[in-house]
Amino acid sequence: MEDEEKKEAPKQALNWEVPDFEYTNQDGKKIGLSDLEGKVWLTNVMFTRCPDVCPPMTANMSKIQEAMKKEGLDDVAIVSFSVDPEHDQPKVLKEFGERYDVNFTNWHFLTGYSDKEIKKIVRETFKSDVIKQEQKSKNDPMIINHPVSFYLVDQKGMVYERYDGMNPDEKQILQDIKKLVK
Repeated sequence: MEDEEKKEAPKQALNWEVPDFEYTNQDGKKIGLSDLEGKVWLTNVMFTRCPDVCPPMTANMSKIQEAMKKEGLDDVAIVSFSVDPEHDQPKVLKEFGERYDVNFTNWHFLTGYSDKEIKKIVRETFKSDVIKQEQKSKNDPMIINHPVSFYLVDQKGMVYERYDGMNPDEKQILQDIKKLVK
């Protein structure tokens, strides 16, 4: 009985504020916090040259996008911030998204900022760090340590919840989205 009560207890939002931003998406269009105002959105950080975690995270987010569509949650946006903005120009981001059958109608891959700026966003918004490791040679893979989480942001621009991007609980994410959009 006590366990049931714990399950039913209302979830406490993380309430981490997303700072104002305006960056360029995969189509060369400016997208900012003001464009997302009043919307629920999922977000993460990634980069197209990522040798390990970004491909499965992007595939997982793509599955969630498809599940949201099936649930009639097409208004929920997805925003992926590149942590390699110098390389990840709009065309590169577009090609990357196409490899994962992304529906670009509501998914924005963002670039157009400095390394310093994305580090600040990740630190302030997602309470984590971005650490770029030096490549010993041009043939070495680009290694940028970054959070491997998905974040759900509410209509007021506050981070509501964090999920494991490598093994996301799709059912829980959809449930949390539905709570916020009702």
